Amino acid sequence: MDPLLILIIALVGMVIVVTLVYVGMRDDKGRDPLQERLAQFEDKEMPQSLEDIELSLSFRDRIILPMVRKVAEITTKFTPQKQIEDTRAKLELAGMSTEPGAFFAMRIALTIALGLAGFFVFFISSPSTPKGTALLYTMGFAGLGYILPQMSLSSRIKRRQNNVIKALPDALDLLVICVEAGLGFDMAMGKVYEKWDNDLAIAFGRVLKEIQLGKQRREAMRDMARRMDVPDVTGFVAAIIQADQLGVSMSKILRVQADQMRTKRRQRAQEKAHQAPVKMMLPMVFLIFPSLWIVLLGPSLIIIQGSSAVNSTF
Repeated sequence: MDPLLILIIALVGMVIVVTLVYVGMRDDKGRDPLQERLAQFEDKEMPQSLEDIELSLSFRDRIILPMVRKVAEITTKFTPQKQIEDTRAKLELAGMSTEPGAFFAMRIALTIALGLAGFFVFFISSPSTPKGTALLYTMGFAGLGYILPQMSLSSRIKRRQNNVIKALPDALDLLVICVEAGLGFDMAMGKVYEKWDNDLAIAFGRVLKEIQLGKQRREAMRDMARRMDVPDVTGFVAAIIQADQLGVSMSKILRVQADQMRTKRRQRAQEKAHQAPVKMMLPMVFLIFPSLWIVLLGPSLIIIQGSSAVNSTF
């Protein structure tokens, strides 16, 4: 096969992967499509036909998004339903609005692109490489392309959960201040949503929107805890629901929860401080100590070798 053709195919595959990663994994939480469309026609005359409307759309909306949706639909047809639901749950845990079909399409495209890249590198660019070794490396590149999106998703889930754990004590303190000042619990969550811009505040804002659409507060709170899968948030939601059902003072429950979360935060900080010496052991043994030995013992070894060489001459 012509090496130039292989290179062109690999480049096309990489372009497809970059497009899918940009479109499929992009976070559009701060994007309001309605406001964007109104802004487009604010200083323009109304279009006269459907063709004008289509041409007024961006290249992303006209070509890239329909292509990604089509590939996602085809991928979803050949994917088990349980795997789709598990992937949708993980995407929710990561705080992403991406559909599972787009995520599967991105994994397949990245697998194909890295497989072609490995084939070009080990079969075309390095013909001296043994065929078995080249095939093994190519399969490894393809497997890496299939695993990387899942690893990135897991890392994003863990990072989001850590951010929620860090923000929860301060959010509870703000809720306590607002409730004790006379605001209702929903309005207090609204204040958190207005003041902050983190994952927990965004989750509170989604809860408020669901309540405005008619969902009961306890159901909206349970869904929020399920989308985060953080034990501290689950306990906080359970306490709020129980206080709502039993008629207990919301300010007292929030005060108790805030004290508990501050205590847990202090305990986590102490745990990490105790783990620091153990984690520092490996860098010290393998990186710092060898450098010290070279600096301290290097001159002595040079002197010893020099003296031995002088003695041998005599």
